Amino acid sequence: MQEEGLFELHSKYQPAGDQPKAIEALVNGLEQGKPSQVLLGATGTGKTFTMATVVSKVNRPTLVLAHNKTLAAQLYAELTSFFPNNAVEYFVSYYDYYQPEAYVASTDNYISKDSQINEQIDKLRHSATKSLLERRDVIIVSSVSCIYGIGARATYSEMVLSIMEGDRIDRSTIIESLVDLHYKRNDIDFQRGVFRVRGDIIDVFPVSEEEKAVRIEMFDNDIERILYIDPLRGSKIEEIERIDIYPATHYANTKENIDRAIEDIEEELNLRLKDFKNNNKLVEAQRLEERTKYDLEMLREVGFCSGIENYSRHLSNRKEGEQPPTLLEYFPSDWLLIVDESHVTLPQVRAMYKGDRSRKGSLVNYGFRLPSAMDNRPLQFAEFMALLNQVVFVSATPSEFEKEYSNQEIVEQIIRPTGLLDPTIEVRPVDGQVDDLLEQIRIRTAQGDRVLVTTTTKKMSERLADYFDELGVKARYLHSEIQTLERVEIIRDLRKGVFDVLIGINLLREGLDIPEVSLVAILDADKEGFLRNKTSLIQTIGRAARNVNGHAILYGNRITRSMQAAIDETQRRREIQEAHNLEHGIIPTTIIKEFHSPLEQLFQGSAIAEDLGDADWDISHLPKLITKTRKAMFSAAGELDFEKAAELKQQVQDMEIYLLQFG
Repeated sequence: MQEEGLFELHSKYQPAGDQPKAIEALVNGLEQGKPSQVLLGATGTGKTFTMATVVSKVNRPTLVLAHNKTLAAQLYAELTSFFPNNAVEYFVSYYDYYQPEAYVASTDNYISKDSQINEQIDKLRHSATKSLLERRDVIIVSSVSCIYGIGARATYSEMVLSIMEGDRIDRSTIIESLVDLHYKRNDIDFQRGVFRVRGDIIDVFPVSEEEKAVRIEMFDNDIERILYIDPLRGSKIEEIERIDIYPATHYANTKENIDRAIEDIEEELNLRLKDFKNNNKLVEAQRLEERTKYDLEMLREVGFCSGIENYSRHLSNRKEGEQPPTLLEYFPSDWLLIVDESHVTLPQVRAMYKGDRSRKGSLVNYGFRLPSAMDNRPLQFAEFMALLNQVVFVSATPSEFEKEYSNQEIVEQIIRPTGLLDPTIEVRPVDGQVDDLLEQIRIRTAQGDRVLVTTTTKKMSERLADYFDELGVKARYLHSEIQTLERVEIIRDLRKGVFDVLIGINLLREGLDIPEVSLVAILDADKEGFLRNKTSLIQTIGRAARNVNGHAILYGNRITRSMQAAIDETQRRREIQEAHNLEHGIIPTTIIKEFHSPLEQLFQGSAIAEDLGDADWDISHLPKLITKTRKAMFSAAGELDFEKAAELKQQVQDMEIYLLQFG
């Protein structure tokens, strides 16, 4: 039986190559109290397995930070398979669509906040905070969403409604408590965040659940029985002794806190209005007074208002300029942070604060928000770093910052258990590079392989793809203006062989770990810059490292310092791998990888057919269609047509995954 609070690693693999050495070094460093270490792991060496093994040995609540939602989903899927009996959670932005509130002074154009929340991700976010408050065997996989403000941990945990079998409590008290937790009463449309009352039976659909709701059966004022039930059929799943029901929003607050916050907001409002009037800014004063007083009235009446996050400083009783409460606050003091692809993730964390502050500055200056709204913000980089306990930076190309911050505590993981070598590299002249590349592409595609090509401009990507198409080579281009839906479909079609050559400016940010790619071509490699520096070149070359025939061509009329550094580092890694293969008699083999998107794996039991991308769904109308289908689902359940309800439920799940994956 698993010991409570301990991670239980499940894998058919055993540490191989230099994984055992890396695992031992990282674990020893953590146990010795080293605040920071770097895992320099080459592409395809099994960094995720190494991270999972380290977590299982140190047994601490862990945050795995990734730089985008797709990579986070991939890590979540892998870690869930490694730890099926532990709490592996997913915490990313829950918006399918998000237009932040903004004001453009030059055109006098106010843009109100507009958003569409993804119910699946909202459920996963609540599940994450619930797990952190209830257990220690927790891994949260997160994007930079974790550095944005949410409700304070102290308030969130204080407002939990705990009910135990045998308790004596008035039914109306339970109902009032659920309303305070922002659960809505609806006896017909039973979904997440809703409760219903039927005589002495109270059903609650917790926001952290999807497949089960809670039934509280009472007799007089006694809690007679507590059950988990199927929310569609109402049938019993299991009987439990107690249940903790957490708030339906992370911004829930006690009446005492709200009353105090209202006084503080009114005081700030009066000072701000006086300042505006003294400076003859009467329009700004009127605008601010009307908006704020409306919000205050909503807070008094229902304890909530649209844009409540803008008052988070007052609601959490924090001082001006004090950092906001974030997910990091929910972790215990001995937590562990693992930063994946740290050379990209850390700069992203660093950039969040400035962009947010610039937008909010205009709203405050022109009377759309109180100055305290500035404190509803992401963490500054220094604040983020100050909250860390122990951290492991993971990257194939860690930056100087990670190395220096870790006092050069660098653990290398270069050897691939598969025996695959880093790609061979050659430099060819720029003159005639397109025709030379065409010849190389035809050789590779004749073998059934795929090719990645990086250019220096968007226009060149498009023209090159068109040129190759005219010559009978199936090619597509990929750049920042391609929408998410089409981008995912393009990558999927490349793997399936719908086309053979993918051309783009920056193919690094897509997470393109495609075993079918045996050739990477970098055009104009001698043009020094962000996408032609040492780090980017090593990362781009590594895109061919999952294929036994991996090869990279750098087109340039000279070998720059960055090119030479990338060539030297790649050669160093090849030599280490070759020596290991020779010593252990390993014959390299190409990695076999399934076609499924990692986002599909977020929802077990809701797998979508491989041709999902061809479904006839309009992304812009999908949120409304989901809502409509969900209502039909509960209506069918209410009419006892459970077969129809189950069918509609599957449709809702499929559409939600489609929207998450392609929207």
